[in-house]
Amino acid sequence: MTQSETDGGSGSPTPGGGGEPRDGVMGYEQARDELVAVVRRLEAGGSTLEESLALWERGEELAGICRQWLEGARARLDAAIERDARGGEAEDEGVAGAERTGGNGGSGSEE
Repeated sequence: MTQSETDGGSGSPTPGGGGEPRDGVMGYEQARDELVAVVRRLEAGGSTLEESLALWERGEELAGICRQWLEGARARLDAAIERDARGGEAEDEGVAGAERTGGNGGSGSEE
């Protein structure tokens, strides 16, 4: 199976799910498990040169799929951390604003 067969021809899986296949995209766990099996077969030896090369190529393909999922997960985490940091800044500004206006958020007059 080629990468275009596993990702619907888009060139990359759509990271973000729980690793479950979606629209023909191989999930992270499935790719990782198959990669482990490929590595075990290569380590066991006994394959012909042609079989070993095919296994190696498949392993590279699976490693690429896993890498894309992990990069997507990292991007989502970074975005969540950034959103959280921005949300914290907005909350801090709200507290500072309330302190400047006597705690009433700027509505009404200060005495």
